[in-house]
Amino acid sequence: MGGLALMARSMGYQVSGSDTDIYPPMSSLLQEQGVLIQPGYAASQLNSRPDLVVVGNALSRGNPAVEEMLRQRIPYTSGPHWLMNELIPEKKVLAIAGTHGKTTTSAMVAFILDTLGLDPGFLIGGVPGNFPVSARCGKGQWFVIEADEYDTAFFDKRSKFIHYRPEIAVLGNLEFDHADIFDSIEDIERQFHHLVRTVPPDGTVLINADDPRLQRLLEQGCWSQVQCYSSKGGATATWQAQTLAEDCSAFEVTRDGQHCGTVRWHLFGRPNMSNALAAIAAAGTAGVSSAKACATLAGFRLPRRRLELISTARGISLFDDFAHHPTAVRTTLAALRSRSQAGRVIAVLELRSNTMRGGHQRHELADALTLADIAIVRWHPDLEWDPRDLAPSSDRTTLRVYDHIAEIVDAILTQARPTDQVVLMSNGNFGGLRNKLIDQLSQLH
Repeated sequence: MGGLALMARSMGYQVSGSDTDIYPPMSSLLQEQGVLIQPGYAASQLNSRPDLVVVGNALSRGNPAVEEMLRQRIPYTSGPHWLMNELIPEKKVLAIAGTHGKTTTSAMVAFILDTLGLDPGFLIGGVPGNFPVSARCGKGQWFVIEADEYDTAFFDKRSKFIHYRPEIAVLGNLEFDHADIFDSIEDIERQFHHLVRTVPPDGTVLINADDPRLQRLLEQGCWSQVQCYSSKGGATATWQAQTLAEDCSAFEVTRDGQHCGTVRWHLFGRPNMSNALAAIAAAGTAGVSSAKACATLAGFRLPRRRLELISTARGISLFDDFAHHPTAVRTTLAALRSRSQAGRVIAVLELRSNTMRGGHQRHELADALTLADIAIVRWHPDLEWDPRDLAPSSDRTTLRVYDHIAEIVDAILTQARPTDQVVLMSNGNFGGLRNKLIDQLSQLH
């Protein structure tokens, strides 16, 4: 929604918005671009009677602003519907879907196309490291969009990505998430297959061959061109990546068995390599030279809060990451473990998503935390289970559960040592923990 506001602002619309808990980096970006942010959802915010209300999917009937909008009969729409009907009907859409990695992969594709002079439009669900904004219209023919499976609005319960009608659809992975709107993995698969059905016959569906669920998804029917990519040696995949360094900071890319480029960059971890391969394949499908796409990634910077290194004070590497699903937690910790010269890994986790708050995947989460030496979990009253029950099944992992942010700060300051890697994992503000730790570490440094 923040990205849509920025795009509307750039098109000359007068834009304001409401939210209950807006925090950096998006809040800072909106303020810099002159978008007025009003706290809360008071009915009085609509006294000016705007020409159109774009309703976010977090809002439901009973919300004061929603009720006032309906009472006044103010025209309204959803974000995805407004985007497709008002902004990009003439663009070729390149959509990045999947449970994990959408933001990073979308940012990579946009960066590759932009660096090679194609001036793409884009809408990314985060603040990219290589662009000053998270969304723009662009003058080129391509529009890169992070295609979310979450529902569209209170009046449209289809997944957002159903609206986008892509020429190229990248499906990176498929797992159970969003337990507040999906009852089962089959429900999510059904929505992903609806996306596949919207790709035209001369369009392309790019599938991660390393995810067996996506292979089964194709068996339900696909009427478009299909290409597969694999970072784990999938024998039949068109696009493949072979590591040249243990931490995946360098790798070779092949297409149909032929070398087409080498990536050497400052990023690390297999998830980033897999995302890069997807981005290179997507750009290649859009007509970009694969060798040039590989070369551009040397200058790629991760989006904010995607394994973002935010401090090295006292010799401690402090990272901020958006991980909020057991698989994302596992891959983030595995990426940190792959750095052979680093010390211990300290995972600091906020159970904030609806799926995590309900404890739907607590066993998978406990298993993921075994990759940490110390796992620190925040307890808060709206959890439906006790995180002390996680009890990672590894003698290496020490579990700590704290009620207050101040206790977490103290625990990190007293337990972290030089060369240790500390990663904060949350899809929210984590009570301002990021800035509090940076300040405290800087003072001690």
